[in-house]
Amino acid sequence: MNRLNRRFAGAVSFFSIQDWALEARLLRWLTMLWLSVGLVVLFSASYPVANAETGDGARYFKIQLLYILVGLLLSRWVTRHPLRHLIRLSGIALLVSMSMILATHIPGLGVSVNGATRWLPLGPFLLQPSELMKPFLVLHGAQLFGRWHRLSLRRRLSWLGIYATGLALILTQPNLSTTAVCGTTLWLIALAAGLPYSQLLLTAFSGLLAALISVSLKSYQRDRIVSFLNPWADADGNGYQLIQSLLAVGSGGTWGSGYGLSQQKLFFLPIQYTDFIFSVYAEEFGFVGSVMLLIFLAVYSTVTLVVALRAKQPIHRLVAIGCMVLLVGQSLVNIGVAIGALPTTGLPFPLMSYGGSSMIASLVTAGILIRVARESKESEVIKLPLLLPQRSSSTSPTTSPDSPSAVSPKLSPESDSSPAPAPAARRRRRQKRSEAATGKPSPVQT
Repeated sequence: MNRLNRRFAGAVSFFSIQDWALEARLLRWLTMLWLSVGLVVLFSASYPVANAETGDGARYFKIQLLYILVGLLLSRWVTRHPLRHLIRLSGIALLVSMSMILATHIPGLGVSVNGATRWLPLGPFLLQPSELMKPFLVLHGAQLFGRWHRLSLRRRLSWLGIYATGLALILTQPNLSTTAVCGTTLWLIALAAGLPYSQLLLTAFSGLLAALISVSLKSYQRDRIVSFLNPWADADGNGYQLIQSLLAVGSGGTWGSGYGLSQQKLFFLPIQYTDFIFSVYAEEFGFVGSVMLLIFLAVYSTVTLVVALRAKQPIHRLVAIGCMVLLVGQSLVNIGVAIGALPTTGLPFPLMSYGGSSMIASLVTAGILIRVARESKESEVIKLPLLLPQRSSSTSPTTSPDSPSAVSPKLSPESDSSPAPAPAARRRRRQKRSEAATGKPSPVQT
């Protein structure tokens, strides 16, 4: 009987939710669709390079599958745990990530690639701590700015100093693009939290000043900005990447050259399976495919905004906004770089570009977003009374469970539907029979 009651209670709880976790299911399906398209494009973009370097054209594709498996396991773990627990752990995880970023500056420990020291060795793999830090930065930033008006000035300044230190460590790797994305994400979370405009303007001015100082000290960053304004002035030098990307995008035409038939990926377009993977996509799927990708990002953003608006807690709303900025905003920046609308940066396309740290961080971010959607719907559960009440522990041993007293609910004496006591009913029946036999009214018994 108790087992039947528990099953019935579970069924009632399931059907008492209106549109049960609809946004969560949509986000899960959209994320898997995004991931599938990314794998298809990565296989085409990386095949020529992998075949020339290792003799196995599917090498990068296979490694990416391993990264995806790890990311999906972590994302599933995230969706199975309450958001308050994740937020509570975000501070420690953020400090650990910043410690790993600091470790990249230690000579002999950090790994340099193309003049930038951003990676740490983990056996045969490389980890990029600045990418792994992004989900924790969103969680902790939402917690900080969501409770901003209730925190002391000392605590505000302490965490702002920690954020500034982490961004400065990323900037000196050097990695201006990731620093800009992380800083912009925090700034937009603070804007959504309703912080005073004076503080927001001061923070934005400080960020722009730091970017100007970095550009003035790093000659290659200045060259990228100059080549972005006029890439044809140095077509064989600083403007080479952008020109080859524009040639790939323009060669796609309306319908594209066809899957796997990109010509620019054949050793013309550099880093075609990471930073410029959209260029290969645009060449093979054309203008129509590019517009469909932008529509997909718009749909993903719309669902995310719905999740943010329906969130019951302000901190959850800020978490959803931060996740959207990381996933969709970074995708738009990558597309802007590929089409020449933004200066060339080393920023990957989430869930599409090759890279373990970026893939794991993107899947964890998507898992956090799905968790926000689930908790927004779980708060709308309506508990209904059970039709089969459980057996009371105080029931007498002599009472049979099949007797009416064991299954009939106990009604309140004040209820209109409660039955009259049995002795009073018998007395009234005897009184009516006595009056009918004698023809005289019988005395009223008290």
